[in-house]
Amino acid sequence: MQCDTIWTNAQLATMAGSGLGVIENGVLAARDGVILHVGPADNAPAFQAAQTIDCGGRWITPGLIDAHTHLVFAGNRSDEWEARLAGASYQDIARAGGGIMATVRATRGASVDDLVAAALPRLDALLAQGVTTVEIKSGYGLTLDAERTMLRAARMLGTVRPVHVVTTFLGAHALPPEWVGNADGYITELAEHWLPTLAGEGLVDAVDAFCEGIAFSPAQVDRLFHAARALGLPVRLHAEQLSNLGGAALAAEHGALCADHLEHLDAAGVAAMAASGTVAMLLPGAFYFMRETVKPPIAALRAAGVPMAIATDCNPGTSPLTSLLLAMNMGATLFGLTVEECLLGATVHAARALGLAGTLGQLVPGQRADLAIWNIARPADLVHGMGAAPLHARIWSGK
Repeated sequence: MQCDTIWTNAQLATMAGSGLGVIENGVLAARDGVILHVGPADNAPAFQAAQTIDCGGRWITPGLIDAHTHLVFAGNRSDEWEARLAGASYQDIARAGGGIMATVRATRGASVDDLVAAALPRLDALLAQGVTTVEIKSGYGLTLDAERTMLRAARMLGTVRPVHVVTTFLGAHALPPEWVGNADGYITELAEHWLPTLAGEGLVDAVDAFCEGIAFSPAQVDRLFHAARALGLPVRLHAEQLSNLGGAALAAEHGALCADHLEHLDAAGVAAMAASGTVAMLLPGAFYFMRETVKPPIAALRAAGVPMAIATDCNPGTSPLTSLLLAMNMGATLFGLTVEECLLGATVHAARALGLAGTLGQLVPGQRADLAIWNIARPADLVHGMGAAPLHARIWSGK
């Protein structure tokens, strides 16, 4: 059998079948950037490989997927963090013109090159921990031109680094100052003008919104999502982070890929997500950083069979986190996820949350040869370590 590369003497966590899908003393072969064969060494076919790599007993997992980030932005909000330490709430800061709008002011003045340069250290930190796919949202421009600039910067990151970038239009992140008092009009502008324009330019892979009392109502999000679906774009939603507005159920009605945060998710929302197949995107970095006390209903999601993904939510104000491994540790320590749930959440379920199930997230023939090779004794080490750097090699599209 002809292949480009074969990895031998490896322990494989395939994330396929039951649980982690472990194969001891495994062999993995790839050709043209796609996995060709995965299995135990004792019944592997005969390969004619351009390159054979002895992994020395190391573990291989699918490349990790950070499926919720705000990686592209300008400015710094450490002052707000100090204010929260002194007792200010997130809502207080937002109403005083800080929060998202502080980053908007900084980002509007940045060029594509400026934003790429600012984002690269954050992206490089993720790649150094085995991330091979990253979702990046807009939402800090809040004008058509500034949102376009953010999305172009996100696309450019995927050309200057070996990483697959999925872009999300988050124009409904906050109400910009030009539209104060006219949120309905702003949603109309997004739905009828900005979104069709940016989608027509090939800059949008999905559409997101922030459904919250300090952002947009379920009715407003519903209008935007109808416009997105009419354009053939999948949707996802920041829902139930600070209160319960029924956003997760609304997202499920639209067949959303995922609903994200979910600290205040209720039983009706869990049931709706289970029925629609919507992924629960857990973001423990924001929970930790904002010192929240209400946790997502993990037991209810688990009992209902809702797939749970986990991501960094890397952003300047509420989760300045560039370690998906640490996010997994937080998911286990703060939310009570199992090691298996954390690892599946950063691979196969994260792929599903991006609409890439069957393409990424598992070590199975036919999927992209995006791999992470680890210096670990067992998979739990990836979740257990805090500040550890166990990556031995990162393989993207077979290279």
